[in-house]
Amino acid sequence: MVSRAKLALLTLALGALWNVPAQAQAPALPPAPPLAPGELENAKQIYFDRCAGCHGVLRKGATGPQLLPAKTRALTTPVLKAFIVNGTGGGMPDWGRQGILTDAESDLMARYIQHDPPTPPELGMAEMKKSWNLIIPPDKRPTKPEHDRDWQDFFAVTLRDAGQVAIIDGKTKEIVNTVKTGFAVHISRSSFSGRYVYTIGRDGRATMIDLWMKVPDKVAEVKPCSDARSIDTSKYKGKHGDFTDKLAVIGCYWPPQIIVLEGNTLEPLKVISSRSMTYDTMEYHPEPRVASIVASHFKPEWVINIKETGLIWLVDYSDLKNLKMTQIQGEKFLHDGGWDATKRYFMVAANMANKVVVIDVEKGKLEAIFESGIKPHPGRGANWIDPKFGPVNGTPHLGEGKVAVYGTDPAKHKEHAWKNVRELKTLGGGGLFIKTHPKSKNVWVDHALNGDPAIQKQVCVFEKANPEKDPKCWKVSDKGRAVHFEYNKAGDEVWISVWGKKDGKSEIVVYDDKTLQEKARIDDPRIITPTGKFNVYNTVKDIY
Repeated sequence: MVSRAKLALLTLALGALWNVPAQAQAPALPPAPPLAPGELENAKQIYFDRCAGCHGVLRKGATGPQLLPAKTRALTTPVLKAFIVNGTGGGMPDWGRQGILTDAESDLMARYIQHDPPTPPELGMAEMKKSWNLIIPPDKRPTKPEHDRDWQDFFAVTLRDAGQVAIIDGKTKEIVNTVKTGFAVHISRSSFSGRYVYTIGRDGRATMIDLWMKVPDKVAEVKPCSDARSIDTSKYKGKHGDFTDKLAVIGCYWPPQIIVLEGNTLEPLKVISSRSMTYDTMEYHPEPRVASIVASHFKPEWVINIKETGLIWLVDYSDLKNLKMTQIQGEKFLHDGGWDATKRYFMVAANMANKVVVIDVEKGKLEAIFESGIKPHPGRGANWIDPKFGPVNGTPHLGEGKVAVYGTDPAKHKEHAWKNVRELKTLGGGGLFIKTHPKSKNVWVDHALNGDPAIQKQVCVFEKANPEKDPKCWKVSDKGRAVHFEYNKAGDEVWISVWGKKDGKSEIVVYDDKTLQEKARIDDPRIITPTGKFNVYNTVKDIY
């Protein structure tokens, strides 16, 4: 067995080789190492759970490098295992060192990725309809809330490895219910009315939760994908019609496609393939995954980001039989993003290109593309007023320890718009999320995927009024990584997930945003591997 010290040394010595293209490897390659009976299915599941999101179902790469045999066999099993155990400085988690994968599982994955990747089956409308489960029809649901809690201040909290979402009362900090959802829910989105929470699991299962029920629970579910990350609803009400709660949309990683659903039931209505040519070389891509989706407030449109092709689709959902769509050339590989404060401009990270792409949804066209840093990962981002540069937004980075701050106001601060105006230094790379609130004086940043276990547990807070001042940084908990921020409805509390091991203890820590003092710890044993948290009011209003 290779020692941990030797694995770490191999990781450091061969880190550059990890990113060498497959065609640059020597042509003479060893055969794939053997897999014992039963190992293949186990490895496929681990890869899906932990690896596919960054490296792709077909292992062609995106946020992480491609993992095809021409490259992986040249690296050899010990070197691959070193990466899996120790992680990398570019944001790959240290699966082995954190105890998420055992030594045997790390070795298995190092061998598995030297084999040709299996191609999952396609999934059509007939299969989707079979998975559709209307648990409670709309006419059997409450006509008004059946409880006296402030449901607009509920938090939908992802319990990643438990395959659940906890509905937590923002005022009392009580768990109202834990709802069985898809595995590793990536996001929860509120309907425009706020009554329903829609979730999407990485296993492609979508659920619809009714917050008006005496005990909020799911009323419909469907599985239109085998791998997914995005879901949203129709959020437009204006001169083009009222689409409140009428439609939902899901974007799949596999099969690469978009599904439009009936908003009150999750019945699949329409499937749109995302397979097409890349924007630059015009080559056909078999796996252009659907990354983030947001709903426009200006028009009945969804902004849909296609990762591998670098295209942003503006899909007009007002007439599904006569579908209209605008394709905008952006940049590879599109990932996550959010609105500026006016909700006119959508900013999305093309993280492997180290760029941010800006779309003007009012005009329906590309506004700007600019470089921010190594592997930007803003989540939905954060908007605030800089004392010198006016309205700005920011993103942390997976590949370096900084927050890039860029102007977002081409109307009154044109000279700063879509340009980096500040760099705020953090404790290191691996930053996943940034957060603030219009009522707050602070900007919060995490380091959840940093390679140093001590840094993973820390967050930093910058002052909006004095951005050149060193941030205040501290350890949130000993129980795991500090990840993802969410404000309560009032905008005076910040909730942080402590993402521990599945069989260990996790918690959510609540801070007073003004004093930065701890207010509460939600350490109920049902809080298993918490990650994203979404406050209903803030999600409906797109407040960040």
